[in-house]
This record gives sequence, C-alpha cells and structure tokens, in this order.
Amino acid sequence: MAIYLTLVLIVLNHVAFGGSRVVLTLFALESGATQMQVGILMALYALCPMLFAIAIGRLADRVGPRLPMLLGSVGLGIGLLLVVASPTLATLYVAALLLGSSFHFFFVTVTGVAGGIGGTQHRSRNYALVSLGFSGAGFIGPLVAGFSIDYLGHLKAFMILASCTVIPILMLWLKPGFLPGAVKTAADGAGGGALELWRKPQLRNTFIASGFISAGWDLFNFYLPVYGHGIGLSASAIGIILGAFALATFVIRAALPLLLRRSSEEQILVYAIFVAAGAFTLFPLFDSPLALCVVAFLLGLGVGCGQPMSMSLIYVLAPKGRASEAAGMRVTVNNFTHLVIPLVFGSIGTAFGYAPVWLANSALLGVGGWLVRRGRG
Repeated sequence: MAIYLTLVLIVLNHVAFGGSRVVLTLFALESGATQMQVGILMALYALCPMLFAIAIGRLADRVGPRLPMLLGSVGLGIGLLLVVASPTLATLYVAALLLGSSFHFFFVTVTGVAGGIGGTQHRSRNYALVSLGFSGAGFIGPLVAGFSIDYLGHLKAFMILASCTVIPILMLWLKPGFLPGAVKTAADGAGGGALELWRKPQLRNTFIASGFISAGWDLFNFYLPVYGHGIGLSASAIGIILGAFALATFVIRAALPLLLRRSSEEQILVYAIFVAAGAFTLFPLFDSPLALCVVAFLLGLGVGCGQPMSMSLIYVLAPKGRASEAAGMRVTVNNFTHLVIPLVFGSIGTAFGYAPVWLANSALLGVGGWLVRRGRG
C-alpha cells in the first residue's frame, strides 16, 4: 500500500511541475520574451538541483524522506502562486529557480527511497511503478496546462497547477507513516564523499548514460513549446504533442520487462539514445500537429526507458545507506545538461532558426550513444 500512496504524491507533484514548464514558457513568450530569455528561464530550473542535489540526497539519507519531500511540495505550490501574485518577467525567473529547486527536493528523495519501500525484494516493481507514475503525470501535466491556458488564461492555469500540490502537502504533513525512516547506517558509509561514488566505474557509466538521455528529454520539453509557438500552434496543440511524448514514455516503460528478457540494460540504453537521435532529425521536417505527435511519440520511446533502468541500477550499486546521495549525483549530472542545453540551444535558435537546434541535438545524442557503446566495449 505504501508504494501506491507514494505514487499519489509523485503524480500530483509532477503534474504541477511538468505543467509549470509549459505555462511558464508560453507566458514568457506571450509577454515578449526571446528564445534566449526562455532558455535562461529553463536553465534556472536546473541551476540549484545541479549544485545541491547531492546535499539533498545526504539530507534525505540522514533525516528520512518526509522533511525534504514536504519542503519540495510546499515550494512547488509557492512557486506557481508567485507568478499569480506578480505576473512579470522578473517574477518568472524567480519562480523558475524556486520550482526547479523545490521539485528536486521531492524528486531526489523519492527516487532514493523508493527501492526500499515494502522491502528491497520489491525494488524492481517499485521503480517500474515510480517511472510509470512520472510518465503518466508527464502526459497529464502538459494537457492540463495547455487547455487551461486556452480556456481560462495563463494565470488561472498557474492556480490550477498549484492546487495539485495541496493533497501531497496534507499527506506528508498529517500522515507520513507510509514512508520509510532514515537509514541508520548512512553515516558509516559516507566517508568518501560524492567523488567516491563517481570513481566507481559502474556507477559512473550509469550516471553518464542517464545524462545523455536526460539531455534529449530536456531539449524536447524546452524547445517544443518554442517551436510550436513559432509555427503558430495553439497551446492545446502544444500540450497534446507533449502528451504524446509522455504517453510513449509510459508505453515503453510498461514494455521494459519484455525488453529486458531480450537485451541487457546497457544495450537498451545505447539503442534508446540512437532512436532519440533519429527522432530529433525529423522535427524540422514537419509543422503539422499530427506529424509532430508521431515524431514526439518516437522520441518518447527512445528516451523513456533510460530513467527507470538508471534509477534501479543506482540503487543497487550505491553503498549501503547512500542511495539518496547516489540519486542526488545522478540528478546533478542530469541537471548539468538541463542547465547547458537551454542556454546553448536557445542561443542557436535565436541566431540560426529552428532546424539547427533539432539537428545539433541529434548529433550530440549520436556522439553520446557512440561513447556509451565504446565504454561498454
């Protein structure tokens, strides 16, 4: 039962977070922001998680998951309502920083503890359910955001997304007993610090593979609203395309048990990177919402399987009592790409237009897939 209550928290908080990226991007563009300014906004989502994710993981290992998850949920709600109180471009920058930081208090903690809920014998099931929860929320969030904008306006969309955090806050404040406690042996295994985790070859390879997948995921979520707005798509159409991507991640994660019977985790990661690279080359060829939904679905199949496998592998490979710290290291690597990708590709889009952004990221993923494959050899 505990894992299903945890799923409620995951889905509601991720609906709020995923929807916020869509509303924030489109509200900024409607307010006259350039692609570069939107890139800065999306980079701010990743700045604090990149710097402090490992510290968040250590905190969760030491005090247990309730406090950081509660702080994350409250921060999400405040970040969304902040824009309602002061709908200016300057406020959007503050909100992006707060939303990214708050969500990762929740995200790092929940991915670090999920493997042990109900006993480690349920680890694979738990991470499969957690990944499906994130995928389902990734499908719902952009749809809620897009339709709320079209029918109610941007500010009410922020309010609707903020309301999603109310139930998680109440559950974590009043009834947190379903979550595991702090790991008592955490201090005993903490001697080497984060660099010790990075020096472990299997862990390092998993961090790198996760980072390549995350780079493609983040570029799509950042740039698709910009591209859609530029070619005249409605907010609802953009939300549906983002939803198609999320639906594909749900489908591929549901199919992972079958895939793992045929191939190893490392092989699937390499294939996934190359599928994602191929999908990115197709985006500049289409401006039809239906065609873009198909391409987004293909991309979702490519990047959707990386997260659950990397989470599960990291839980297994991390030293005892340091699972959340290892999850924080993974988030740090991922958020380095989240910080760099919007800035670099926002600048490319401003200077050269849309097509070079899609193609440059395809090339980046292709190189990443080759490096991971070479590392396996």
